[in-house]
Amino acid sequence: MQQQRTGSRHSSRGVTLVELVVAITIVAIAATTVMGAMSAISSRSADAMVQQQAATIAQAYLEEVLQRPVTDPDGVEPESGRGQLDDVDDYAGLVDAGARDQFGNALASLSLYTVAVAVAQSSALAGVPATATRRVDVTVTHSSGVVVRLSGYRTAY
Repeated sequence: MQQQRTGSRHSSRGVTLVELVVAITIVAIAATTVMGAMSAISSRSADAMVQQQAATIAQAYLEEVLQRPVTDPDGVEPESGRGQLDDVDDYAGLVDAGARDQFGNALASLSLYTVAVAVAQSSALAGVPATATRRVDVTVTHSSGVVVRLSGYRTAY
């Protein structure tokens, strides 16, 4: 026996236009929020990388300078190039547009950094005469505005 339906159609339930518009709006808001957060995170990540590179460059320059003696070993002033700098005072006023290695060769991937070295006599170390002490300040600046400064002392002893 077949059952007969009387006057009603079998209706299937679908999605109305209003429900579809609401769902699209919710998905768009969620996607915008997630993309905004990811954008902020990625920009902070780039800043951290630039700051880390600047700190590493400053450390390399500072180590290079501090390995030199306070007194000039050959008595020749001024030296003819970066590879010839042989005492701490030779680095005073050094400015490199673009990071360079210890021989003065440009490092192409670090061309957006500017490095400045300042050297001065210092009386900050108790018991060591100022004439035998140098304070070395290395400042590395990136074109994005990131600035890193490292300082160190070198004595004639």
